[in-house]
Amino acid sequence: MNSDQVKTAAKAIGFHKVGIVSVNGIQDDAAITHLKNWLALGYHADMEWMANPKRENIHLCMTDVRSLISVAVNYYTPHEHVNNPAIAKISRYGWGRDYHKVMQKKLKALSNWLQEQGEDIKTRYYADTGPIQDKVWAQRAGLGWIGKNGNVITRDYGSWVFLGEILTNLELSPDKPHSEHCGTCTRCLDACPTNAIVKPFVVDANRCIAYHTIENRDPELPDAIAKNLSGWVAGCDICQDVCPWNQRFAQETDIEDFQPYPENLQPLLTELAIIEPTEWDRRFRASALRRIKPKMWQRNAQANLKYQRASLNNQYHKPGVD
Repeated sequence: MNSDQVKTAAKAIGFHKVGIVSVNGIQDDAAITHLKNWLALGYHADMEWMANPKRENIHLCMTDVRSLISVAVNYYTPHEHVNNPAIAKISRYGWGRDYHKVMQKKLKALSNWLQEQGEDIKTRYYADTGPIQDKVWAQRAGLGWIGKNGNVITRDYGSWVFLGEILTNLELSPDKPHSEHCGTCTRCLDACPTNAIVKPFVVDANRCIAYHTIENRDPELPDAIAKNLSGWVAGCDICQDVCPWNQRFAQETDIEDFQPYPENLQPLLTELAIIEPTEWDRRFRASALRRIKPKMWQRNAQANLKYQRASLNNQYHKPGVD
């Protein structure tokens, strides 16, 4: 079996991009140093799983791995967020069906196909949840490059892609790593309202709206985050929306599962501020947004409403305003 056959099978299953890395001989020094520095600075907040030692040595994930197959699917749909203070904003990745389910189904199909090609072929696959540096491997496989906002940017679809990986003991011909094409652009850094991108290619989760609305389990959000939500209750797309590559090259996905559930496009903040478990279960079934529990939805929506009221009061009490 050769790499072209693997790529043809991957495309037939529905992956939009596929690339291959030869694990043998890979020097991880730069990527490992970057990760260790990021962790040492506490930029992972309370995401302790990011310190899993397997991220530094892929052979801890699969002892006899020789090649890694990196794949991506485009999830973009041409709907836009509404800048209406009554409307809550949900990150584009969570509008439709849970991407883990979509990716895992495709990864399983490709993994099974690989194993059918020979009795001794082994595979292991991950869809976002595996302890490997998926963005690093995607760049090495030629899918795209890691942008200044920390997202993988592709020439074909911008950064609106989900990543997956298959580890295998097959020896496959590798692709060339992708070069970086952010240039002197700083739009993502300039647009972030909380300065979460502390410098190019370094994101501090402690300052990130996406982290706090999805991962932070505290009863209240930090003031520095809450006052800058601007409607965001589940993730944040600001740094992707301003990216020139996304503005120029985004194209609608052909995967129906990623089309938005109607209730996710323009939900009311007032409804989410009082959402109960039964309604949460109905509304976010088969959704990646189930990671955000009912109390968190309430917290995120209430924080938006609180600072909206504060803003209106400040405007009302300005000198010269009756």
